[in-house]
Amino acid sequence: MSSRIEQIIEEIEEYVDSCKFQPLSSTKIVVNKEELEELLRELRMKTPDEIKRYQKIISNKDAILADAQTKADAILADAQDKQAQMVQENEVMQAAMEQSEQLLEQTRRQAQEMLDSATADANNIRMSAISYTDDMLANLEQIMNHATETVGAKYNTFINAIQSCNDIVTKNRMELSPQVGNNSNYVPTGDTSAEDEFEEE
Repeated sequence: MSSRIEQIIEEIEEYVDSCKFQPLSSTKIVVNKEELEELLRELRMKTPDEIKRYQKIISNKDAILADAQTKADAILADAQDKQAQMVQENEVMQAAMEQSEQLLEQTRRQAQEMLDSATADANNIRMSAISYTDDMLANLEQIMNHATETVGAKYNTFINAIQSCNDIVTKNRMELSPQVGNNSNYVPTGDTSAEDEFEEE
């Protein structure tokens, strides 16, 4: 089952794919700012929970190792009890000692194999969780970079359009004024507060 954060990333990708291209462009799209911000807001809210979830998976490594150590200790304790019992009950002391040593050595090998297996499993879980989290953050980084580039391009296009319109208006006023031809120092008058305000922003 996919996590909510994966679903949100898929929704963002589907939304970007569904957006219409700008006129005369095959790379720039028209984005509904509110919809995209809503998806990104939910993504920011879910990301800490997802990271905590995988941190919890990583922390389970210690629990797996502790459980394996407990089982190994129990096996060793049982083997030592059997060794003591065999020594007491067996009339042939030497045979009993040899048999008990073999049993104890076999038990030690089994316990080490359990610990090695548990360590490998815990490391695999940890690496999988780290890899998944890294992939998730890489997708998020790519989406943010794309959004930043798109917004920056639209802002520059808007500024250039405003400047072009302003140049045309200024030129037209100068052509319409009968004083322009006789006064080289003529400067069109008008309310420039809106332009100043825009430049300050």
